[in-house]
Order: sequence, then C-alpha cells, then structure tokens
Amino acid sequence: MPDTEVFTADRSIAFTEFDLPNGLHVILHQDRTTPIVAVGVMYHVGSKDEARDRRGFAHFFEHLLFEGSDNIARGEYAKYVEKAGGVLNANTTGDRTYYYEVLPSNQLELGLWLESERMLHARVDEKGITTQREVVKEERRQRYENQPYGSILPEVLKRAYSQHPYQWPTIGYMEDLVSASEADFKTFYKTFYVPNNAVLVLVGDFEPDSAKAAIAKYFADIPKGAVPPRNTVVEPPLKGEIRDTVYDKIQLPAVVQAYRIPALGTPDFYAVDMLNRLLSNGNSSRLVKSVKEEEQKAVYVGSFSLPFEDPGLTIAFAVANMGVDADSLEQSMDHQFALVRDEVVPEAELWKLKVQIETEQATENSRVAGIANNLANAYTFLGGTEKVNTEVEHYLAVTAADLQRVARKYYVPENRVVLHYLPVGLKK
Repeated sequence: MPDTEVFTADRSIAFTEFDLPNGLHVILHQDRTTPIVAVGVMYHVGSKDEARDRRGFAHFFEHLLFEGSDNIARGEYAKYVEKAGGVLNANTTGDRTYYYEVLPSNQLELGLWLESERMLHARVDEKGITTQREVVKEERRQRYENQPYGSILPEVLKRAYSQHPYQWPTIGYMEDLVSASEADFKTFYKTFYVPNNAVLVLVGDFEPDSAKAAIAKYFADIPKGAVPPRNTVVEPPLKGEIRDTVYDKIQLPAVVQAYRIPALGTPDFYAVDMLNRLLSNGNSSRLVKSVKEEEQKAVYVGSFSLPFEDPGLTIAFAVANMGVDADSLEQSMDHQFALVRDEVVPEAELWKLKVQIETEQATENSRVAGIANNLANAYTFLGGTEKVNTEVEHYLAVTAADLQRVARKYYVPENRVVLHYLPVGLKK
C-alpha cells in the first residue's frame, strides 16, 4: 500500500495516508501519550444527497446503522464498545455522516471490526427500520415540534433555499421516512455506504505496521461501489430580502436573521465566519453586549452557522425582553450589522477573535476524537488532509478590511431571510 508521509512543524498534526485498492482512504496519526485510540469513518453523504421524496435518509442511517449487522446481534453494537471501556457516537450534516469510537488502545481491532461491519454487513431490514422510525419521530418531537422556537431551522431553510436540497433540515420529514420501502433504504445503503465514498481515520496509541495490517484485514476485501451521485444544484442568489411571520407556542417574540454565506473553505468563508463570531458568538459578542446587556431588549441572543460544502447560512436570533416588540428588537440587531459595514473593526477586537480561534483549535486537537474529526473533514471538504494544519492560518490572515468587505457583501438586507416569531395568541 503506497503512502505519503507528511512532516509538520510544532503544534501541527503529523499523519500518514494511503488508499486501499477498493478506494477507501485511510489516515493515520500516532500519539503515544495516552493508551487510547479513536477510530472514525466519515461517509461523504448528507441530507443534500437525498431524493426530494426521501428527506431524512442520511440522518436516519446515522441511527439505523447501530442496529447491528450480519455478525452483530440487534442492539449489541454499542454494548461491545461499552464493555471494552470505550465510547461511541455519530452525527450527520447536510454534507456528511460521521461515526467514531474511542477505545483503550488494546481494543483497536474491535473498533476496526465494528466499522467494517457497518460498511459491509449492516442490518437494513424492516424490523430495524420500524424501530428507528420511532426513535427519529421522538427526536423530531423533542428538538423541533415541542421545543419553543424549535422550528427556526426548518422555517429558515425552506425560505433561504428554493432549489438546493439544503432547503430541508437534516432530520427530514416523517412522511418521507414512513412512505419509504425497505428496498429504498437498502438502495441508499448500497449507493453511499461504500469504501470509495468514505475515509477511515485512526488516531492515538498504536503501532503503524500492525495497524495497517489490521486495516487491510477488516477493510481490504469490502467491494468497491459505483461512484455515488453528487448533488449538482446551484442555488440562485436571493432576489431580495425574504420576510415572514411565524406564529408559535411561545410567550415572548423573537427575531431571526439568516444570511447566505460562502461555502466552507472558500476565500471569503474565513472572514465571514470571524464576523459572525464577532457579532453573536458568546457573551462578549456585540449583539449580546449591545442588544441584551446595554439596551436590555433581549433575554437571549444566539447564533449558529451552517458551514456547508455548497454556500451555507449564518443564523442570528434574539428573544425579546418583556414588553419589547419584534420591530424594536430587529432595529437594534440591524444597527449592529450596519456598524460592521460602516466602521472598521478595531485591531484589538480582531486580535481577540484570532486568539479565541487559536485556542479552540488547540483544545480540539488535544483530544484524539477531535483530531480524527479534523483530519477526516480536511480530506473530505478542504481539498486535502494537509489542510488540517493550515486552516487556522486562513483565519489569522484575515484583516479588519476583510471583515468590512465581507460585511458589505454578505451581511446586507437583500441577502437575508428575516422571521418574526410571535405568540399564537397574536395571530389575527
């Protein structure tokens, strides 16, 4: 198996990578400081790869593939890891599905066996499908339907995108999952859960030669699949600001502002991401300090970004204080967005942002699970595994002029969706 050794500077992640003949990409990072190992597999499939009448399949498989396999009894998958003293988890986005285990290093082969079973022999049958439908249904109720302001993401997405599959949330819709047949699920599994659509990452305390031998033992014989189809829809620009009112079972009004942002890893992405942090990420952010603390117009201000493979969104939202209406709250939020368009961010504030980002990266890379995720993400979405060591440099290179430039380009009314959340009792 030919491989490429990457030599890196201090604080960088050294890794070895190679491809198996079936197309599975493998990344190894050895760290002997703690006797643990992380085994992760990232599949390049997310909600954007779903058919329009099968929304939620990628997230559903995140659950379904813990059901077991031809060689793992139903419900026993997690027990193997727990009995070995490890932990496991999985998550799904619009672009990928990621599974991982963190185990004592002497249980490395257990992790490899479990992931190879998931890739080749997963139990995709009516019993498991029926069980996981109920699990997803309950998750949807808890996260979206029975949670105050829980519908923000679905309500934003269906207005922010008119053609791209990002228009539906990753969790999907129950009507699609209920109407799908067992054959539909099997087809999705055979299409996307193939070695040539995945990257295997191994991080921690292991011997490289024995690890490579074990990887070949468990994965080399898995057949290569056909090249999975890729979403090719290009979402057109918004033709102007989209505004709407959503009535919900809430006590206090809220304002949601969602701005289109460039795709993950593109030149403007880093400045936009920093600008979002400046405005609404954390207690020291401008929206929190101004709208919540100084003006006392909000009891809560938050934000989250959707850094997608295709152009994504950043979403800021605020819950109004008692007696404050949505229009007044929106005016205060707009003022902060106008300031970053009209005034250059002070160097001291920019420096603080860069320190935060460096600290976050150092914290993430202090854990084997964090390193594994970052390596897989760099390979899958950033143009090469080596980008894991240069991402932070893009942030550090951002200037105050860059922040103002992207604010004027992306944080403008014609590039956003605005929702006013109002109590159901106010609906006429």
